[in-house]
Formats: sequence, structure tokens, C-alpha cells
Amino acid sequence: MTSEAPSNGRSLSLRDRLLLIRKEEIPPLLWSFFYFFFLLCSYYVLRPVRDEMGIRAGVGNLPWLFSAVFGVMLLLTPIFGLLFARFSRRKLLPVVYLFFASNLGLFWLLFESGQYVHQATIAFFIWVSVFNLFAVSVFWSFMADLWNTDEARRLYGFISAGGTAGAIVGPALTALFSKRIGPMNLVLISLGCLLVCVTCIRQLREWAVRRVANDTPKEGERPSILAGVRLALSSPYLLLICAYVVLYSTTSTFLYIQQAEIINKSIHVSAERTALFAQMDLAVNVLTLVMQIFVLQPLLSRHGLVVALTVLPILSLVGFLGLGLYPTLQMLIAVVVLRRAGEFAIAKPSRETLFNVLGPVEKYQAKNFMDTVVYRGGDTASSWLLSWLKSVGFGIVGVSLLAAPLAAVWAVIGALLGQLHKRLHEKTSAGEKS
Repeated sequence: MTSEAPSNGRSLSLRDRLLLIRKEEIPPLLWSFFYFFFLLCSYYVLRPVRDEMGIRAGVGNLPWLFSAVFGVMLLLTPIFGLLFARFSRRKLLPVVYLFFASNLGLFWLLFESGQYVHQATIAFFIWVSVFNLFAVSVFWSFMADLWNTDEARRLYGFISAGGTAGAIVGPALTALFSKRIGPMNLVLISLGCLLVCVTCIRQLREWAVRRVANDTPKEGERPSILAGVRLALSSPYLLLICAYVVLYSTTSTFLYIQQAEIINKSIHVSAERTALFAQMDLAVNVLTLVMQIFVLQPLLSRHGLVVALTVLPILSLVGFLGLGLYPTLQMLIAVVVLRRAGEFAIAKPSRETLFNVLGPVEKYQAKNFMDTVVYRGGDTASSWLLSWLKSVGFGIVGVSLLAAPLAAVWAVIGALLGQLHKRLHEKTSAGEKS
């Protein structure tokens, strides 16, 4: 969410944003900042280890791993929805993060014992992929309980900066220590970050109790995949968003598996691969921060969603053509870093903006369906498609050249969505004025 804008339409400066913070908001704001910092730091310590685990499990097994992630998410989404519908988030959150921390402790013990290493490797890959979605999702649910709309406009930028800082520190720690202490011991650093998150939640409890009498979701906010399916399939606008998400997911999976293949062939030492993944994450997150500060707001203000939603597809088109011509490690790193930074800094905020012209039911129900079934389903289907393509003779060059026209279609859909959003926004604004 962006900070509140002044009447002249320009974004507020950092100094102006700081002046808008009230004295009584400073303690909970700082605890929220550190909560998000340590949460994303925890994840980004684990992410390079997860990517290394994917290679250890076997590049050819990645379609099975994506399928398993999809299945686990389908299983856990209604369970988490039921828990958060029945219990207060401020009471349930510490239990959730302690559960995640205990999982990490168990993984560390398994890796240290040397028993069931193959099974633990597969389980760890799946666990980290699922953990990221749920841990960040419940964080923002808690923030929505703590801060009202006016406060969110003023303060969310500062809180988000905590997450961005954590996303930079996490891979920096991994790059620094993976060769010194080994990839598996990095799990303990991530565990410690999660315990700090629990401390932050407990510090925020008193503030939450004063602000919110009951923070269980309203009926229309509870996850419902079946309702989301009906909504998404009945709306041309939502169908286009689904197509946009599927093409993003498909091209991401193609690139991820190419990344695993090229790095596995180029680097043969586990700690060195983990360090490289961490360095790539660090570069992505630093570049994301720069683009968030200097690119996103001017791009949206001057050119709107039509351009913003086509930047990543066009960047992907150029990147896949580059990999098709020069399938080297250096080209791969450049494409992955630029594409992921473009996703986090431009495409994802722009994609989330597409939902602000919809009603609350579409925002919660249809979006939940897209974030789980559509997104992870696209991962799974595209991983199996890529596996089949390889079985009939497509290599890295062939897959890259096949992905390029998919990116072109993706860009066209992004432009259509930007135009539809503009029309819906104008229609909504006209209705409000009348």
C-alpha cells in the first residue's frame, strides 16, 4: 500500500512521511517494522538453501516437487482459513510461528543426524515454498487488524521498508556464512529470526487489544476456493487476471528449472551453489529497493498500469531470447536478477492494484483462488510441460525460444488488463460522484 499523497498528486517525501507519524504510534510501528524485518530475513536465509535442496533432490524431480507444493497448499489453505476464522489472529499468530520454528528445529536435527536425508531434503523444499506464502499472508492480516485505512496509508511504507531491509540482510547472511558453517546450520539463524517475530507479536498484543475488540475475519473475508472459482470463471476481467498469473507462473517455472540445470552443471560444490543463490537474492532485493524508490511511483503516475503491467513480460521476452542465443551462467544470472527485481518492484504492486476496482467478495474470494490454485497450479502444470518438452528433445535453447512468444502474449494481456482497469476505475468513480 502506498503512502498518502498530497493534493497536488505528487508522492510525499521521506521527511513528510516521518512528520506524519504520531508519537503514540512509534512503539507499535517499530515493533511492526522489526516483525516484518525478521520474518523476511528468516525466509531469505532459507531461500538459497531451498534452491540448493531442489538441486540435491534432482533437477528431473522438480515437477514432482512443484506438484507436492501444490497439493500441500490445497490441503493447508482451508485448514488455515478455518483456524483464522475461529480464533483471534493476535492469539493464534505466536502459536503459528512457534510451530514453524519447531519445524526448522526438526529439520536441523534430521540433517545433523544424517538419517532420512533424502526425505528431509524433499520435505524441506516443500516446507519453505509453503511457509513463505502463509507466514507473509498472516503478517499482513495482523497489520490490517492493527492499523486503520488512514494509518495504513501513512505507515505501511515504513513497515514495508522493514521487510525490504530483511530481504537484503537475509541473503547477505547466507552468502557470508554458507561456506563457513555449512548450508544446514543456516536453518538455526532462520529459526532465531522466527523467535524474534514471536517476541514482536507479543509486544504488539497490548496495542492490538486496545484497537480491536474482535479480530476474527468477517464471513465474506474467509477463504473459500469454490466461491473463488465461481467468481473468477464468471468475470472476463478476472479471467484475464488468471491468464496473466498463469503466464507469469509458467515463464517463472521455465526459468527456475533452467536456473537449476545451468547452475548444477556450472558449480559442483553445495556450499558454493548456496552462496551463489544468496548473492543473487541479495542483488535482487537491493535492485528491488532502488526500483521501488526511483521507478515505481513515477512509472505509475506518468504511464499508468498499461505500461507497468507490460514491463515484466517485455523484460522476460528479451531475457528468454538472450538465453536462447547465449545459454551461459552469466546470462542466466542477469536474466533472473532483472526479472525477479521487476516482479517485486513493479509487476506485483501493479497486479495487486487490479483488485482495487472490485468489491470485497471478489477481493477476498477470487484473489485467494488465484493466489493458491491458479498460481501454484500454473507452477505444477508448466513444470510437467517442461519435463515433456525435454523428453522430446527440447534443451535450454529450445525452451527459451518457446518461452519468448509466451512472454509476448503475456504482454498483450497485461496491456488489455491495464485498459480494462482504467475503464472500471472511471466507471466506479462516476458512480461514486452520482
